[in-house]
Amino acid sequence: MKGSCAAMSTVVDDLPFSEEKSKYILDVLDPVLEEVFSDVMEHMPEEPAEFIIKWCQKRMGLVQSKGLRQSVLSENQHLNHELKKLKDELDTTTRGIETDKQDGADEGEEEDDVDDEVDDAFFEQQVRPTGPRQSVSAEAYGDWNMKKEFVPPCIAKTDDQKERLRQTLSKSFMFSSLAPKEMDVILLAMKECLFEPKWRVFNEGDEGHYLFVIEKGTLDCLKTIDGSLQVVKTVSPGDVFGELALLYNCPRAASVVSQDRSICWQLDRESFNHIVKDSAMKRRQKYKDFLTSITLLSSMQDYELSQLTDCLTSETFKQGDYVVKQNDPGNRFYIIEEGNLAAFKAAGSENEAKVMDYKPGDYFGELALLRNQPRAASVIVESETAQLLSMSRATFSKMLGPLSDLLGKASYV
Repeated sequence: MKGSCAAMSTVVDDLPFSEEKSKYILDVLDPVLEEVFSDVMEHMPEEPAEFIIKWCQKRMGLVQSKGLRQSVLSENQHLNHELKKLKDELDTTTRGIETDKQDGADEGEEEDDVDDEVDDAFFEQQVRPTGPRQSVSAEAYGDWNMKKEFVPPCIAKTDDQKERLRQTLSKSFMFSSLAPKEMDVILLAMKECLFEPKWRVFNEGDEGHYLFVIEKGTLDCLKTIDGSLQVVKTVSPGDVFGELALLYNCPRAASVVSQDRSICWQLDRESFNHIVKDSAMKRRQKYKDFLTSITLLSSMQDYELSQLTDCLTSETFKQGDYVVKQNDPGNRFYIIEEGNLAAFKAAGSENEAKVMDYKPGDYFGELALLRNQPRAASVIVESETAQLLSMSRATFSKMLGPLSDLLGKASYV
């Protein structure tokens, strides 16, 4: 076929064409004629004209397809660039609204103006005549991306139920720090649940939609270890279970089964997230960090520390306050979070003598619990204020019982 190029050149030279047309014949037309001639000779069709027509149609289809692919790729790149640009603009606009919004009618007017600008910019960029992809994400910008106002459940309760629930929540780490108004909302949002003995409340691996606070009864938390179910924790009145799945948005870490007839109060995920979660997580992390700094507790596993933080109650004292008094019954264990205290011991009718100083991270009150005897000394606040973390006798025995040999070595109370 190379010979045909030379022949075509000779023919063109002999014809009365302008230099421009001669160049077009040689550079554009001749390669196409050469290609079609080669295919015709290869197939030798009975109807050459029909073959050439189909050949031209196929050739045009390939050219258009290649061009369309390039067009789509180019359009995709352009749309991705525009989406990123719009996202940045929306983020900037949202930050501006949150920072600079004004009170009253001006505020509403300004937000409406901004929304209009955002909507106009969005649809101006996204809805334009660029073929089949012109309606990019207009639907997602609507209901899917709209913030909904939180409306807590309101489950009717008798005065007796409200009082019982209030007393139960006051024992719980997670709810004890709620403001009065928040507590009222939670009281109405919670639902009473009755579980018969051996009732499986939920299974390990389930999605978590609720947490539970125990008013009455005992339940076992079971986890699959080495192929068999083992009890990893037992919960009793005042304890919370099921909260980890809500706090960390993860599946249930264990199964829970009731030992006896139990009364629990159920709280839904949405109410928990809006009212309890933030303060509970901050408080939990604060206590975990603090407890980890205590040498005695540093060997505890992360899961055990998490459970311990849920059992602690924060108490505040002023200078000169007696936290415990010598010879009083011992029912609580204390860890010092902030402040300085001292233990004083009286011998007969003599004046009290200081026997020990306490600083943040120290603990006291365990001897009366371990030996089931009255307080052996008084503990008084010496700093302007003191913040203590405390736990009940039952919680102490359950959570720190294994550390009893270490706990009682250097305390006087």
